[in-house]
Amino acid sequence: MQTILLVIHLLLAITLVIVVLLQRSEGGGLGIGGGGGGGGGPGGMMSGRAAANILTRATAVLAALFIGTSLVLAMMAGGTNTPRSVVDEAVSAPELMPESAAQPPEVEEPAVPLSE
Repeated sequence: MQTILLVIHLLLAITLVIVVLLQRSEGGGLGIGGGGGGGGGPGGMMSGRAAANILTRATAVLAALFIGTSLVLAMMAGGTNTPRSVVDEAVSAPELMPESAAQPPEVEEPAVPLSE
């Protein structure tokens, strides 16, 4: 669930950046506000004003969804309110170590040479 939400969050972020870059600024946008090619000219399907309204609304919706997924991901990552330490978890988790590492090796007596 968290992975799916994270992928959606990433796609929203990329789309939000693209929509913001497409909007017209004072110097002109990447795709709107220019001559005939960007849709803002007399031959385009939409007027420059209608395209700007659509991009403004799309930005608002994408920003709201982005903030929503950010909050949900933060709540999912929070889990508990108790302070934790990575060092304490590593020391108190002997089940993560293999059985042979948890027990000290048995010391055997040295072999006595055979006398003939």
